[in-house]
Amino acid sequence: MFDLKRAGGEGFLALAVLLLFSPVNLAQANSRHASIVIDAATGEVLHESQADASRYPASLTKMMTLYMLFDAMEQRKLTLDSRMRVSDRAASMPQTNIRLRSGDTISVREAIPALIVRSANDVAAVVAEALGGTEANFGRMMTDKARKLGMHSSTFRNASGLPNDEQKTTARDMVTLSRRLMKDFPQHYHYFSTQSFRYKGITYNSHNRMVRNTQGVDGLKTGYIRTSGFNVATSARRGNRRVIGVVMGGQTAAARDQHMAQLLDRSFTRVPATQLASNTGHADAMPAVAMKVSTLAPVPKPAPLLEKAPTPVMMQQATQTETRVELQRVALVSNSSWGVQIGSYLTRDRAQAQAQVATRWVSGEVVINEVEISNRKLYRARLLGLQESQARTACQNLSRQGIECVVVRTHG
Repeated sequence: MFDLKRAGGEGFLALAVLLLFSPVNLAQANSRHASIVIDAATGEVLHESQADASRYPASLTKMMTLYMLFDAMEQRKLTLDSRMRVSDRAASMPQTNIRLRSGDTISVREAIPALIVRSANDVAAVVAEALGGTEANFGRMMTDKARKLGMHSSTFRNASGLPNDEQKTTARDMVTLSRRLMKDFPQHYHYFSTQSFRYKGITYNSHNRMVRNTQGVDGLKTGYIRTSGFNVATSARRGNRRVIGVVMGGQTAAARDQHMAQLLDRSFTRVPATQLASNTGHADAMPAVAMKVSTLAPVPKPAPLLEKAPTPVMMQQATQTETRVELQRVALVSNSSWGVQIGSYLTRDRAQAQAQVATRWVSGEVVINEVEISNRKLYRARLLGLQESQARTACQNLSRQGIECVVVRTHG
């Protein structure tokens, strides 16, 4: 017991320091603890503690299962309406589950929220068997994919995260996976903010209280088994910045969430070393390259993460000078039309691919502009040829799909 009377003034000082730093220190003292926070646009590490230590992923595993499912959809092996059969083995999976019965089928559309909201182990087994034949083979497929994503310290043996001594990962690998889910499948990211879903008359509510309770948080996933402690992967956006964090080994769900909230607050106040001087690059609406894109045409997969500019470039992020110039230019334009700006990228191919992804929900003319911002060449992606009301509705639809955008007014 700490004796304040005997310690005197030094004791009060020590206690004050202990109280000030106790949440972080207690987390680090936990042998299962690991944490990392990165800038989502650049991948820069803003915080790390035991980020490369081997840990049990628990239900964070289901993020890898979902990556495999989204990838299969991208390759047109499955659609949202595809139905997957429930085997005897899948139906016998322990809690948590949604009480699937052997011989039933479940659609991909139903499986996605079941994995995210309910963290359903029976559904994870169904997906594994649908894609891999057996869950053991699917585990090998997951591990191979993880290596290709740069997750070199992860090994998967099942699709659910149920206890297995050989199923290991690191906080760094989990934040890599979180980032790749968001960047490779932006059209599906919105699922990770789902707070409830209904299946066969039963409503299931999410365990992820971070989405409800923490400023800017809009996804990903929680997890727990006894050997791992309480884990969470979180993405949050405040202003024009997004960060992604992973905390593993929390002693309680509340302590885990509190620690993550502290790390997010700290990370948002830190200026990334790789951030561009102004993080701007908006306003110029003169098209340099234009092509008509059919919404029914095959959509190429977005290019690798590192090709994207350090932050999505949108009008609301412009400097005051750029905004003033843009407003003056727009005021002079007559017979103008409207469009949706998706962002600015380091390569023309990446800008075009991202715009084509957006054409799944918005019909319009893809326009790629070459611009120079802070002595750096970027390629801006826009969908043009819309009326104002169409552009605003389109941007709302894209936002619901997890694709950042801004309405712009352009020459007709």
